[in-house]
Amino acid sequence: MTQTQPPQETSAPQENSPPPPRTSPEPPASPGPSMGRLVGVDLARALAVFGMYVVHIGPPLSATTGVGSWIRYISDGHSSVLFATLAGFSLMLLAGRREPKTGLAGRQARARIAIRAVILLALGTVMAMEYGGVIILGFYGVYFLLALPLVRLSARTLAIIAAAFALVTPQLAFALTSLLTPSVQQSINTYDPLRHLSEVGVLDLLLTGFYPALTWMSFVIAGMALGRLDLSCGTIQKRLAALGATLTAAAYGMSLLLAGKGALRSLAEDGSSSGGSGSMPTGSGSMPADAGSFPDMPASFLLKAGPHSGTTFDIIGSVGIAILVIVGATVAMDRLPRLRRLAKPVIAVGTMSLTAYVGHFLAQSALSTPAGTGTQQSWLPLIMYVLGAILFAAIWSRFFRRGPLEYLLNAATKPAKHIR
Repeated sequence: MTQTQPPQETSAPQENSPPPPRTSPEPPASPGPSMGRLVGVDLARALAVFGMYVVHIGPPLSATTGVGSWIRYISDGHSSVLFATLAGFSLMLLAGRREPKTGLAGRQARARIAIRAVILLALGTVMAMEYGGVIILGFYGVYFLLALPLVRLSARTLAIIAAAFALVTPQLAFALTSLLTPSVQQSINTYDPLRHLSEVGVLDLLLTGFYPALTWMSFVIAGMALGRLDLSCGTIQKRLAALGATLTAAAYGMSLLLAGKGALRSLAEDGSSSGGSGSMPTGSGSMPADAGSFPDMPASFLLKAGPHSGTTFDIIGSVGIAILVIVGATVAMDRLPRLRRLAKPVIAVGTMSLTAYVGHFLAQSALSTPAGTGTQQSWLPLIMYVLGAILFAAIWSRFFRRGPLEYLLNAATKPAKHIR
C-alpha cells in the first residue's frame, strides 16, 4: 500500500516532511542515522530557500564585497539548482526510497506525482502572470511529469542518465535555439494556451525559459539517484563527498583552462538582467536573455561555467556543489546532535519550503520590498525575510505537521488512493 509517513511528503521547494523528531520512511538498521539523513535533507532545502532569498532580495553582485560577494555568487544559480536536485530526491520519497514501489502502491505513487505536477504547473502559471518567468514552480511540474518513467530505475542507472544528459543536452539546446528565429517562436507561442496566460509557455518550459527542462532534468535525475542511496552509510557519504568535490573541481577547472579567467564570471557582474515582470528580478540575475537558450552566443560560450549558463561545465559543477551541500548537511545533522537542536528553527523552514518560497514573493509584493537589483544596496531586507521565515516556520511547526501550502498539496493528492 502507499506510504503515508511524513517524510514521503517531501518535495523541494514543494511539500515536505514534518519537522523532527520523525520516523524514517523505511525501517533502518538504526533510527539515529535515518533521522539525521532526513533532517539533513530538510536543512539543505532550507539553505536552498535562503539562497533564493539572497538572489531575489539581497544586493546585486556588483554592490557586494568580501564575504558578501561569495554569498551572492554561490547563491546565484546554485540555489535553484539545489532546489531541482532536491526535487529529484523528493520524487524517490514518493515512489519508494531504496526499493521502488510496484503494483498498486506503484500506480498510486505515480498518480500522486502526476497530480502534484499538474498543481505545480498551474500554480507556477498563476504566479508567472504576476512575477514573470522567474517562478520555478511551473518548471517543477514539467520535471515531475518527465521523471515519471524513471522512478523505478536504480541509482546507478539514474546516475548514468544524468551524466548523459549533462554531456549532451547543452549542445542540443544550443543547436535547437539556433533554429528558433523570432518568427518560429512567435508561431509556436501563438497556439500555446500557457503563453497566452503568462510569459511562460511550453517552449519556455522545455527549452528557452529560466529553468528549461531539457538541460535542468540533469539536476532532477541526479537527485533521484541520490534518493536511491543510503545516505546514512558512512562509506556512501565519503564516496559522495569525493564525487561532489571531483565534479566541482573538474568542471570549473576545465572551464577555466579552456575559456580563460572569465569562464566563471556571472553576467550579473555586467549589470545584465532580463525576464521577469513586476518588481522581481530574474531567476539568478546572471542568465542570458533566456536561460538555456544561448541567444546570439558563439559556440565558445559552451566552454564557460558561470552561474545559470546552462553549459555542460555549469551543470556538472553545479551538481557537484549540490551533492556537497546535501552530504554536508546530512553528516552535520547526523553527527552533531547539539547543532541539530540549535538548527531546528532553520530545519523547520525546509519542511515547508513551498510555503517559504511562495510566501516571500507575496510578502515582497505586499510590503513593496526592493528587489535585488541595482537600486538595492542593503542586506537588511534579506536578513529580515530570513528571520521572518524562520520565526514563522518555528511557530507553525509547533502546532501543525505540515506547512499551509504543503497541507493543501497533500490533500489534493489524496484521490490517488482510489487508483486500482
